[in-house]
Amino acid sequence: MSSDSAPGPGSISDEMFRLLVENVRDYAIFMLDPNGIVASWNAGAQHIKGYTREEIVGRHFSTFYTPDAIARRWPQHELAVAREEGRFEDEGLRLRKDGSTFWANVVITPIYDEKRELRGFAKITRDLTIRRKVEELQRTERQVSEFLGMLAHELRNPLAPIRSALDIAERKPDDLQTAAWARAIIDRQAEHLSRLVDDLLEVSRITRGKVTVRRQPTDVGTTIAHVVDAFSPAAAQHRHTIAVNAPDTPLTVAADPMRVAQVLSNVLGNAIKYTPDGGQITVDAKAFDEMVSIAVSDTGIGMAADLIPRVFDLFVQGDRGLDRREGGLGVGLTVARRLAELLGGTLTATSAGPGLGSRFMLELPMLHSSEIGPAVSGTKTEGRPARRKRVLIIDDNADVADSLAALVGILGHDVSVLRDGRDALRVAPAAPPDIVLLDIGLPGMDGYEVARRLRGFPELARTRIVACTGYGRDDDVRKIREAGFERHFTKPVGAAQLETLLAD
Repeated sequence: MSSDSAPGPGSISDEMFRLLVENVRDYAIFMLDPNGIVASWNAGAQHIKGYTREEIVGRHFSTFYTPDAIARRWPQHELAVAREEGRFEDEGLRLRKDGSTFWANVVITPIYDEKRELRGFAKITRDLTIRRKVEELQRTERQVSEFLGMLAHELRNPLAPIRSALDIAERKPDDLQTAAWARAIIDRQAEHLSRLVDDLLEVSRITRGKVTVRRQPTDVGTTIAHVVDAFSPAAAQHRHTIAVNAPDTPLTVAADPMRVAQVLSNVLGNAIKYTPDGGQITVDAKAFDEMVSIAVSDTGIGMAADLIPRVFDLFVQGDRGLDRREGGLGVGLTVARRLAELLGGTLTATSAGPGLGSRFMLELPMLHSSEIGPAVSGTKTEGRPARRKRVLIIDDNADVADSLAALVGILGHDVSVLRDGRDALRVAPAAPPDIVLLDIGLPGMDGYEVARRLRGFPELARTRIVACTGYGRDDDVRKIREAGFERHFTKPVGAAQLETLLAD
């Protein structure tokens, strides 16, 4: 072939470039006219956005944007920035033809002719949905890994002094002072372990929307006083001063007093943890615009700007170093904000920056005087003396059963222990107990089945069957109720719980 008949290199380049652009499937590459009307469409655009060339050419490119973005005139903003700066790049949600959204990276470049007159815009869009999912999975994996490490640390901390206290008590069996010291340590650390488990269960229930609140007239001032009083020993340990500023007149909200106290406890507990020794913590309560606000401010370590939006996320904590002296799982503020929302209010956080303290504000709807009945103050009623009862404990764990039996005996009641559900079916009808404390995870026949069969004996019509188990999820509670249990205790069962049960 002679050089005369061959197409020029420029025509080959133009044709190849056109074919390249039109056939790329991983990128949406198309042109807009100066007003944002789609003027060309490649295979990638059809693949990503779902429109054929015939369906989309001639329509405005705002077709690809969410109603919220259109209301903000975001498409027009993109073109204006591209003209002013020579380029616009953004990541955000875009719409496909079927109405579904995807996460897109968008680059818009203005196109000028030789006279520097705007001829339109080149627009390139990448679908980042898969990349975003991978990144989210990686973030979740890191978060779970960090949480498991943190959980292991938090569990080992109380277990270590329990083990040490037991070892020392065994070496000094006749030393009453050492025994009392060991008991105090074990009691404190067992309580700490119980709180860790309760925190995990609580955040699970709340994040799945399984928590209900009982709204009733609640005096905010009384609730604040109870919470501050409960945290006074911890504040004193760190030489903190807690000041409460509240009006003399009652501030009454329609809320669950226990849940309001839980929110304030999480916030105040955080203030104590993150404030260096000798700090100042202030609780301000006031009414404004039909709302009651409770603000907890501290002179603590404060928060960087990037932490504030994430501080209510699950397992997020400020930096307290490797020692983690105060512990915790990073779930308290997540629980607190969800509870505030369930109560019809809000919980927000602010900070002037690292080292400048933090401020958390709880806002709840005010209850008007015409709606107010007796406000809940949280006072306790005196317990009634209990008659001596017959208690049957069914648990295959010898340590759990024997320690529970010893506690029941100390409380002044008759107790017997069985390790197997089948033995209970034989023994209980012959000597009907007043109360059965029944484990769920029994070998052979589980506690659900044992409870159902015990309910079938007429001799046990007056017997109260109470589940004592480590299973505490909502589904477990439902099964326990359906099996015929009257009450449900999550292990470990404390003396106060038993005393209340046996007093009824």
